[in-house]
Amino acid sequence: MLVHLSVHNYAIVEHLDLELDAGMSVISGETGAGKSIMLDALGLTLGDRADSGVVRPGADKADILASFDLCDIPEARAWLAERDLDNDGPCILRRVITAEGRSRGYINGAPCPQGDLKALGELLIDIHSQHEHQSLLKPDTHRRLLDEYAGSQELARQVQLAAQRWKQTRNELERISNIGDEQRARHQLLSYQLEELDNLALGEDELEQLESEHKNLTNAESLLSACRLVIEQCSENDAGNVLSALTNSLNRLSAFQGQPGALSEAINLLASAQIQVEEAVGELNRFLDHFEADPQRLQHMEERLDAIYTLARKHRIQPSELGAMQQQLFEELESLNADDQAAERLNEELAAFERHYQEKAAELSTLRNNAANQLAGAVEQEMQTLGMPGGRFTIKLTAHTSHEPHPNGLEQLEFLVSANPGQPLKALAKVASGGELSRISLAIQVITAQTSRVPTLVFDEVDVGIGGPTAEVVGQLLRRLGERGQVLTVTHLPQVAAQGHQHLFVHKVRERDATRTAVSKLSQTQRVEEIARMLGGVDLTDESLAHARQMVSSAQT
Repeated sequence: MLVHLSVHNYAIVEHLDLELDAGMSVISGETGAGKSIMLDALGLTLGDRADSGVVRPGADKADILASFDLCDIPEARAWLAERDLDNDGPCILRRVITAEGRSRGYINGAPCPQGDLKALGELLIDIHSQHEHQSLLKPDTHRRLLDEYAGSQELARQVQLAAQRWKQTRNELERISNIGDEQRARHQLLSYQLEELDNLALGEDELEQLESEHKNLTNAESLLSACRLVIEQCSENDAGNVLSALTNSLNRLSAFQGQPGALSEAINLLASAQIQVEEAVGELNRFLDHFEADPQRLQHMEERLDAIYTLARKHRIQPSELGAMQQQLFEELESLNADDQAAERLNEELAAFERHYQEKAAELSTLRNNAANQLAGAVEQEMQTLGMPGGRFTIKLTAHTSHEPHPNGLEQLEFLVSANPGQPLKALAKVASGGELSRISLAIQVITAQTSRVPTLVFDEVDVGIGGPTAEVVGQLLRRLGERGQVLTVTHLPQVAAQGHQHLFVHKVRERDATRTAVSKLSQTQRVEEIARMLGGVDLTDESLAHARQMVSSAQT
């Protein structure tokens, strides 16, 4: 529960330190004194939006700190532990807003985003304001309140996630299906092109080898003639050849004894040249002996090269690029095959998600239908005590017309009410009287608050438009809620104020240069005087004091 609230330089509050107890704490005060200011400040520590206008004039920042005892809030302790924000003492939420409009949030001294304050705050406090009945006109609020009453919020969240997963999967499947015709045509073309390339079966270095061999075969006659001519000039020409010339030269030079060094070197070089020419002639003869000018081989190579060049022209690439293109087409075809497999997988997932959704949604519908009758009966009973005898309240659940998984479950629901006997049940939005709507709203809030797992409930002037005996009933309802936890109630009704376990009085302190708001915890005597003031105005009379004393005494018995 909330145990301490500290507010500095917020609106017209200069400094406020407030200790809070369990039970029902009543907050009253002068008109315009700022009874709701401290609740607004509390809201900032719970993640509400803020701007620079909340900073007290002349101050550089507003600083609000709220301390909570988490002994009875295991969900909040678990939330903090998951984020390494827990400690041994109270949980402290802090919000600082600068005059320039910058805002900083802290949980147990650690900086945190506004969203974390809001998430944790929802586990700590449930605030009901006088304007909340406006949200009761929305079916989304009806669904939330029923799910809270039924304890099915987690199941509702699972249903919502299941519907979202189903929708995402369906959208992805539709995306693949929409391009199916185009993909099928592309798949057919790729398969045909790859079949051509596979049939060609071009080897890694085959093109190079074919072109080289083909060049040799087409120049075969010229090559043979050249080889024969070289052999004849080197060794077979009787009129004179290279080898015979080298032999004669060596014989003439070798005939001289004691040749000088230069001549000896020349003889060695001529001998080497003779050996090399002889080896060259040998190689040429071996080439001629093994050379086969096969016309059929030439024809086969020309047909093979023609097939390669034709397919390259068809794809508008160089023949040497056919191998790379074959790999590229293969990878694209594999990708298309993967899409086909993905479509099959998505169909299976879609069916599984829909089965999961139907299972969870049916479970949620059962809880909602059971809780709807209980909640409607409890609200209807409270309406009788709140000055609407004969009033009726029901919760209408209507199945969605679409069979697709809906994030809100299998049905839509709406609160219907009849404030007076004989009147037909109508939607809350069609209730004519603002006072009736306010009382119906209060009845709903009181009943749903009883099932809330949040230990601290705040009611900010929810009793607007209520008076007389009904106001006393409202006070009794709020006191009953306070006995099971902590209730803070801002009120202007003495009948409600008398029911409190504690009474806080908000008032203005006027100084020479400024006015500030202060909050005092009233003693028993001061409390009687405040309730008497609420009953009869500024001037207290013996009658108003006696009446106030009786009201407080009756509430405590």
